Amino acid sequence: MENFILYEEIGKGSKTVVYKGRRKGTINFVAILCTDKCKRPEITNWVRLTHEIKHKNIVTFHEWYETSNHLWLVVELCTGGSLEMVIAQDENLPEDVVREFGIDLITGLHHLHQLGILFCDISPGKILLEGPGTLKFSNFCLAKVEGENLEEFFALVAAEEGGGDSGENVLKKNMKSRVKGSLTYTAPEIVKGTDFSVTSDLWSLGCLLYEMFSGKPPFFSESLSELIEKIFYDDPLPPIPKDPSLPKASSDFINLLDGLLQKDPQKRFTWAGLLQHSFWKDAFTRKDQDSSTEDSNMRNVEYPGFQDSKELLKSPQSGQARGEKSGQQLSHSFRLENPSELQPKSTLGGQLSESMFLLSSRPTPRTSTAVVLSPGENITQNSPQKASPLTKVASGQLSQQDLESQMRELIYTDSDLVVTPILDNPKIMKQPPIKFDPKILHLPAHSVDKLVFLKDQDWNDFLQQVCSQMDSTEKSTGASRAKLNLLCYLCVVASHREVATRLLQSPLFQLLIQHLRIAPNWDIRAKVARVIGLLASHTTELQENTPVIEAITLLTELIRENFRNSKLKQCLLPTLGELIYLVATQEEKKKNPRECWAVPLAAYTVLMRCLREGEERVVNHMAAKIIENVCTTFSAQAQGFITGEIGPVLWYLFKHSTVDSLRITAISALCRITRHSPTAFQNVIEKVGLNSVINSLASAICRVQQYMLTLFSAMLSCGIHLQRLIQEKDFVSTIIRLLDSPSTSIRAKAFLVLLYILIHNHEMLLFSCQARLVMYIERDSRKTTPGKEQQSGNEYLSRCLDLLIRHIVQEMPRILGDILNALANVSGRKHPSTVQAKQLKMCLPLMPVVLHLVTSQVFRPQVVTEEFLFSYGTILNHIKSVDSGETNIDGAIGPMASEEFIKITLSAFEAVIQYPILLKDYCSTVVDYILPPLVSLVQSQNVEWRLFSLRLLSETTSLLVNQDSGDGKKEAKVNSDSSLLALIRDDLLPQYEHILTEPDPVPSYALKLLVAMTEHNPSFTRLVEESKLIPRIFEVILKLLRPP
Repeated sequence: MENFILYEEIGKGSKTVVYKGRRKGTINFVAILCTDKCKRPEITNWVRLTHEIKHKNIVTFHEWYETSNHLWLVVELCTGGSLEMVIAQDENLPEDVVREFGIDLITGLHHLHQLGILFCDISPGKILLEGPGTLKFSNFCLAKVEGENLEEFFALVAAEEGGGDSGENVLKKNMKSRVKGSLTYTAPEIVKGTDFSVTSDLWSLGCLLYEMFSGKPPFFSESLSELIEKIFYDDPLPPIPKDPSLPKASSDFINLLDGLLQKDPQKRFTWAGLLQHSFWKDAFTRKDQDSSTEDSNMRNVEYPGFQDSKELLKSPQSGQARGEKSGQQLSHSFRLENPSELQPKSTLGGQLSESMFLLSSRPTPRTSTAVVLSPGENITQNSPQKASPLTKVASGQLSQQDLESQMRELIYTDSDLVVTPILDNPKIMKQPPIKFDPKILHLPAHSVDKLVFLKDQDWNDFLQQVCSQMDSTEKSTGASRAKLNLLCYLCVVASHREVATRLLQSPLFQLLIQHLRIAPNWDIRAKVARVIGLLASHTTELQENTPVIEAITLLTELIRENFRNSKLKQCLLPTLGELIYLVATQEEKKKNPRECWAVPLAAYTVLMRCLREGEERVVNHMAAKIIENVCTTFSAQAQGFITGEIGPVLWYLFKHSTVDSLRITAISALCRITRHSPTAFQNVIEKVGLNSVINSLASAICRVQQYMLTLFSAMLSCGIHLQRLIQEKDFVSTIIRLLDSPSTSIRAKAFLVLLYILIHNHEMLLFSCQARLVMYIERDSRKTTPGKEQQSGNEYLSRCLDLLIRHIVQEMPRILGDILNALANVSGRKHPSTVQAKQLKMCLPLMPVVLHLVTSQVFRPQVVTEEFLFSYGTILNHIKSVDSGETNIDGAIGPMASEEFIKITLSAFEAVIQYPILLKDYCSTVVDYILPPLVSLVQSQNVEWRLFSLRLLSETTSLLVNQDSGDGKKEAKVNSDSSLLALIRDDLLPQYEHILTEPDPVPSYALKLLVAMTEHNPSFTRLVEESKLIPRIFEVILKLLRPP
C-alpha cells in the first residue's frame, strides 16, 4: 500500500478537516480532506465532475478513499490560502491585481462552461491561490451539469448509501437545503427560483470582482430579507477602495461590473461581451485565436461550446481524457444514473480500516485555507499538526540519479537568492531623505498618482517642460539650484514603477546621460546619476533602443578617471550596479543574449578593483552587492564576474570585515557566483585550506552558515573535493552540530549536505548515527514551527529530510547484504584470509546502524520488512556457526568485536519485538528463519548468549501465538503454528530438563514459553506430559514462589 504522510491541519469545519499531506516516497505535497460520511453526496458530486479535469485554474483531483467512518479526498495543494483570506488581509486589491486575478477566474470558469459544468456557488472561499499567485476553482460540492437536477442526484447518492429506494421523497426534501450556496453571490433570478445558468455564474463572477476591488460584496446585509430585497431592487454603488490613497475604479472596470450585475439575465453580459471587454486589455485575444479551431464561434451569444459539451455527455468516447483542450471528447459521462459507478477506493473485500488513518497529534498553528463543503460548514483555524501513514499502494525505490536530481533542486532556495537594492541601501550607506521645493520647480509638481493617470498629451507636455529645464544652458547660481531642485523632484517620482518605466523610455534618459557627461557641477552630476540609478532600479521593462549601455560605459569611464576619489565612487557605483542588474534581468526574461546589451569589459574590471584590499568599506560593500544581485540571474552579465580571483577576493572581504552586513553580502555573492561556477568556492578552499573554511562555518552567524552550507552542497553536487570532504570526520561533525541550529533552513541544508556525504561514503552512516543523527531526524520529523513564514521553511526542511530518510532506508538492505557476504565468505573457516578479514572489519562494525534504525520510530516501520527478517535470520545462522566453533571470526576482528557484533545483532531483534504489529504479516518468516537459530543459541556455551536467546525466544513465541490472524490469513497462521510447534517439540523440548535446572532467570523464561504454548495449543500439553517434565516444572514454580 502507498502511504500519505499528514503534516498539519490547514482547515476545519463542522464535518470536515483538511490536512496538508505528502505521498510517501515522493516530494509531491497534496491537500487531504477528511469528511464525515454524511457528506457523501457533496463529495461524490465533486469527484464525478472533476476526476478527469486537468486545467491550470481548477484544483486537480487525485483520488479518494472510504474508511469505516470517513471519506478521504486527495486533491492538489494550494499553498496561498483562499481569495477570501487575501481580501480579508489586504481589505481591497488594486485594479491591476483585480484584472490579473479576473483573467484566472474567467479562464477557469470559461473552461468549465465549455464542458457544460455550472459552478453554481462562486464565492471567495472557494477560490484558492497556488504559491505563484494563480487562482484555482475548488470545492465542486454544489456544482452541476447544465440542465440537471442536483437535488435528485444528491438523493440518488444518499439512497444508494442507504441501500434502497425507501424514503426517497424524504431524501429529496432534505436535499433542498443542501444544494443552496451563499446568497450574497446569488443572481436575482436564482433567488426567485429559476434554475442555475451560465449567466447566473457570470453574475457571481461580477460580485467577486466587485469585492476584490472594494473589500465588500455589492449586496450585503445581516438580515436575510433585507439582503434579498437589495439583490432584487438596489443598484450596486460604484466600487470604492477602502484605502483612500488608492486610485478610483476606471470607467472600463465600472462598465464591466455594470454588464455583469444586470438584474435581467437577458441584458447581462454573455461570454462574447465579457471576453471582448476593453478592461481585459486584449488578454483573451490570443487565447481565442489559439482555440479557434475547436471554438470558432466563441463570441456568439448562444455559445456553441456548451452544446458541444452536452453532446459529449450524451456520447462519451473512450481513450481521450477530458479537460486538456476545449471541446475535447470526454471519456465518461457526468450524468451518473447509478452512483455506484463512481466509488472511492477501499481494500479488497471491504472498506479500509480506520486505523490506517490514525494521526499522531503535533500542534502547529496555521492559517486556514477555508475549504467549505456546505453552506453551514465554515472552516476555522485549528492547531493540531499530524503525521501518520495513509496507506494505499507501495512506492518504488528511488534511483540514485533521480535522488541526486531532486537534491540539486533543493540546493538553492528563494531565501538564498533574495535581491535587495544597491542604491539607497541603508545597510551600505544611509542617505538623507530627498526633498524638493515646489515653488522653484517651474513646472506642475504632479504627484506620482497624478503622473500615472496623465493622458498622453498631458504627459508629453509635462515631459517637454522637464526636458526644457534640464537642457537650459543658463549658468547662474539660481539656475543650478533650480536644476538640482528639478532633479530632486525626479528622484521622488522615479521611485514609482510605472513612472520610472515611462521616463526611462523617454528622451529624458538621453538628456540625463548628456548631463552626466558634460555638467560642470559635480553636485548636478551626482544627482543625475542618482536619478538614472532610481530609474534603473524601478523600471519594469527595458527597450532595446534605450541607451543603457552608453550610460554604463560613461559611468565606468568616470569611475576609472576618478578612481582615487572615494566619495565620487560612492555616488556612481550604485547607479552602475543598478544599470547592469537591469540589463541582466531583462536579458534573463527574454531568454537569449542581446548584442545591444553587451556590458563593456572595463565595467567588470572597475568593479573587481573596487573589491580589493585597501578600498573603503562602503566601496567594497557596493561592489559586492552588485555582484550579488547580478549573479542571481542566469545571464551573460553574470558570466562576466566569473574569474579565477573572484572567490578568494570575496572570501577575503568576508573574513576581514568587521561589519556583519558586508560579511553577509560577500558570502552571499560568493554563493551566487558558485551557482554559475562551483570552482569559485573550490579556489577558496585551495587557497585558505579546508580546516579554515570548516572553522568559519562552525563559528559563523546563522545567515552566513546558511550560505556556506549552500556552497558545500553546490560543490559536492559537482563532485569537487568530493573524496576529501566525504572522508573528513571534522567536517561531518561540524555539519551534524548545525542540526542544533534554531534556523529551519540551516537544519534543512545540513541534512542535504549529509545526504551528499552518505551517498558517496556508506561507512560515514555509522559515524553519523553515533553522533546522534537519528535523534535529530526524529526531532525534525515531528518539529512544529509556528508562523506562516516559518511554515514554508518547514516544508523545505520536510523535503530535505524526506530524501535523507529515503536514502537511509534504501541503505539498510545494502548494509545487511554486505554483512551477509562477509560472513558467508568465512563460513566454516577457522582461519579467514587477509582479504576476508579486511572485509569482516569493514562490514561487521556497521551492525550498530541496524540497531539505531530499528529503535527509531521514523525508520522502524520502513526497514522492518520480510526481506529484513530473512536477512536477519541468515545472520543469526552465521552467529550460530560462530558460537558452535564451526566458524572463527575472533582472529579477524578480535574477541571483543566479535562479542559486540553478536550482542548488537540480538539487541536489534529485541527492539523489533517490542512492536508486535511489525511482525503481524511476517509470522511465517519469523518462525522459519529466525526462531531456529535462536533455539540453537539456547544451547550456547556462552551464558550471556544462552540467556539472551531464550528470552528472545520466549517473548517472540508469546507474541506469535497470541497474534490475531486477519481475513484470508488463517491458513498461513495454521502453517506457522504447526512449524512453531514442530520446532519446539523437536529442538527445544528435549533440552528442557537441563534448561529448568539453570540458575535464575533462565527457568523463568523457559516457563513463560511453556505457558504461552500450552494456553494456545492443547496438544502441546500432552507433549509436555509425555516428556515427563511436570515434576521438574512444579519444582521450579515452588522455588520461584518461595520467599527469598
